[in-house]
Amino acid sequence: MRMFIQPQKLQTANPHSVRTASKQMKEQVLKTIALGFSADPVARWIWPEPDVYLEAMPRFAEAFGGHAIDAGTAYVAGGYNAASLWLSPGIEPDGDGVERILAETTRSEIAQDLEELFGQMERYHPKDIPCWYLPMIAADPAFVGRGLGAAILKHALRDCDERKEWVYLESSNPRNISLYQRFGFERIGEISAGEAPPMFPMLRPPRD
Repeated sequence: MRMFIQPQKLQTANPHSVRTASKQMKEQVLKTIALGFSADPVARWIWPEPDVYLEAMPRFAEAFGGHAIDAGTAYVAGGYNAASLWLSPGIEPDGDGVERILAETTRSEIAQDLEELFGQMERYHPKDIPCWYLPMIAADPAFVGRGLGAAILKHALRDCDERKEWVYLESSNPRNISLYQRFGFERIGEISAGEAPPMFPMLRPPRD
């Protein structure tokens, strides 16, 4: 006698659920960031060669925003389909690590523009108010347009608002500006350094 077993319905997790990235998740988070920035204008100006980009970008992401994972302020959505690194007031990127990675992986002909680019980023970064910094947020290109970045922003900004704290970022892709503006960020200038694509510093006051 043949028996027919009816398959059970799989319980599908909420694709927009956001969770804190643990230290054990660091490698996957950095890979998602690297995937998400693979078509970013500034990132690919810095590393136009695919092999160099794939080697350098995860290391750069760890130095630039990896302290967020150690501090419990990195978030992922949709499994690992989107990821973000948030640095709370008083926590800074690993400047020495960033400089070392750039020196090891970038072309000498862009060195002056790179120095000017990061110099302008530093000058725009707020220093007179306690401010969160969002150095990196990105989605795997296969999952762009599904609201994962918005879900992360909504989740993290709720905590910032409860603490009455400001948030600062630099948008390295002009296509993302409208998303940030929907969440209350305002453009405060433009970073332009030689042949580098422009970046757009944005600041967000706390909301009630």
